[in-house]
Formats: sequence, C-alpha cells, structure tokens
Amino acid sequence: MAWLRLQQIRPNVTRERDDRELARAARDGDETAFAELVRRHQAGVRRCAGRVLGDMEEARDVAQLAFVRAWENLQRYDEAWSFSTWLYRIATNIAIDVLRSRDSRERTHTSHLRLVSDRVGAAAPRELAEQEVQGIFAELAEKLTPSQRAAFLYREVEGLATAEVAQILGCSEATVRNHVFQARAVLRRELAHRYPEYLPQGGRR
Repeated sequence: MAWLRLQQIRPNVTRERDDRELARAARDGDETAFAELVRRHQAGVRRCAGRVLGDMEEARDVAQLAFVRAWENLQRYDEAWSFSTWLYRIATNIAIDVLRSRDSRERTHTSHLRLVSDRVGAAAPRELAEQEVQGIFAELAEKLTPSQRAAFLYREVEGLATAEVAQILGCSEATVRNHVFQARAVLRRELAHRYPEYLPQGGRR
C-alpha cells in the first residue's frame, strides 16, 4: 500500500481536515487520507513505543505494525475518542507483547533517572553521564510490569489524562491510578535499595 512508504509520503490532503474526517475517508478506502494520518502521528507513535520498549529500532517496527493494524481495523475505530488515542492503544498493546516476550535481562528503557527523580522524589547528579543514567533506569524498570511501565510513561511522562491512559490501556481509571502508584513505589524502593546515594537526604534511612 502506498502509505507504507513513509519516507515518500506526499499526501494531497488539506490540513483543515481533522483526524476523524480523515479516518472516515480512509474507512471508505482513501489511502491518501490514511497517509496523512500516518504523517501526522508516526513520530508520536514511534516515540511512545520507544519509551515503552527502550529500543528505537524495535519502536520503528512496532509503529509500522501499529499503522498496518489500524488500517486493517478502521471499522472498529470509535470516534468518541481521538484517533491518536486509538493508535496509541494499538501500539501499546504491540509493545507490551514485545516486552512480555523478552528475557528480563534484555529489557531496557529509554527514559532516565532524572525523570524518575522528578516523579518519585529523588535527585540525580548533573554530572551523571546520559548513558549511565539510562542504564540505571533500565535496571530499575525491570521490576515494573509492562502495564505499570506503560501507565507511568503515558501519565507521568507524556502527561496524558487518566481517562485517556485508561482508554489506551483498555482498563479503568482506577486501574491506571493503581498502576502509576505501584510504579512510583517500585521505582522509589529500587532506587533506595540499589542507588541510595541518588536519594535526597530526607529520603535516606
């Protein structure tokens, strides 16, 4: 299909058409309309998949597959929600499947310790090299379930509303809040256990 050639997309679609209009047109077989949806959302889908997976190469594959599945399932798109929310749900489900198929030693994460510090009350030293920071967070994030990791990322990193995260993950808002609460607790506990030197003075025992 023409829209799969992401680098060669030259859609003839006006910017005024919103995502829902484009989705309706794509449902009727308009590949040009779907190409515009891909152009608008491929970076965001790839970024979110990368944060869940910790691997941008895998994220590209997940994003590509997410758009293929979206194209194949356009009839199932519920316009009560934004098209991007529906896309993120598809991409997240694929990414979680990839995570669950990995050996725990190979699980990585692209977020970093400074983010964890902001969200769980720790303070990472500025001089810490970015690669080392990512490695530390990858180690801590191994203790999170895929759902906890995704909920934490969408709610705390992307700043999405709890209701939207619930739609993406296919669960209740209460479950999202619980996932985020548990993720914060796990990250704080693991940080204190493995890297207590990065906790603020008041957080050390």
